[in-house]
Amino acid sequence: MSELTFTVPGMTCGHCEAAVKGEVTKVTGVTDVAVNLDTKIVTVAGDTLDREAIVAAIDEAGFEVVA
Repeated sequence: MSELTFTVPGMTCGHCEAAVKGEVTKVTGVTDVAVNLDTKIVTVAGDTLDREAIVAAIDEAGFEVVA
């Protein structure tokens, strides 16, 4: 299993967290999504992770990945 982290500074509340988790969990290969609102970090775990697809999913949720 591999893990990727993303910095998403626009997340501020539980709704933001739910939106990001909802979109990222749809990405093939993703098995777990953790959002830390304090650090603005999204951690994604899975067997085969496609970074570009995850960034696109976060964008679809209305947020921009900066790192």
